[in-house]
Amino acid sequence: MARSRKKGPFVDPNLIKKVKAMGTTRKEPIKTWARSSQIPPEFVGFRFLVHNGKNFVEVFVTEDMVGHRLGEFAPTRMFRGHGQVVKRTLEKT
Repeated sequence: MARSRKKGPFVDPNLIKKVKAMGTTRKEPIKTWARSSQIPPEFVGFRFLVHNGKNFVEVFVTEDMVGHRLGEFAPTRMFRGHGQVVKRTLEKT
């Protein structure tokens, strides 16, 4: 279900403060746990360290990412593959 238009997109207020405080320097990535924050146009060109539950994944924001959530670019699950088929040698009896 989509969020109401009158409410507007959710962006963590602390992230907005940090982006405005950095200004145009954009040197260090901004560390965040706010995976549910949407990416506004003001975030383009900034780097974020998004927490995936275990460690932080670096995300560089481009214009194509505007409107998406930060958590979409930091996967939380690692697929390690299905079990391998073990070849059995049949012994003749």
